[in-house]
Amino acid sequence: MAGWYELSKNDKGQFRFVLKAGNGQVILTSEQYEAKPSAQNGIASVQKNAPMDERYELKTASDGRPFFNLKASNGQVIGTSQMYSSEAARQTGIDSVKANGPSTEVREV
Repeated sequence: MAGWYELSKNDKGQFRFVLKAGNGQVILTSEQYEAKPSAQNGIASVQKNAPMDERYELKTASDGRPFFNLKASNGQVIGTSQMYSSEAARQTGIDSVKANGPSTEVREV
């Protein structure tokens, strides 16, 4: 089963999206957007940039756990991963975003 995006609105009226893998696990989370069209543009940016190796920024949290950011061509972060237990697990997360990011399915929740 292919992945999908979930677009949601919080109680402050801001929008965000998550990319989910086919098993329903969240693999990428966006920033908060003030307007729905901005969040939709963020989804389009993930769809475009997810397959490109050079768009992934490998990071390490202050507690030593690895994670990554997906960046647009202008260098802006368009999504952030969860924290992983190892660099190998982080790479599996990147591979999942590459595979599921091009999905065109968007579910509003």
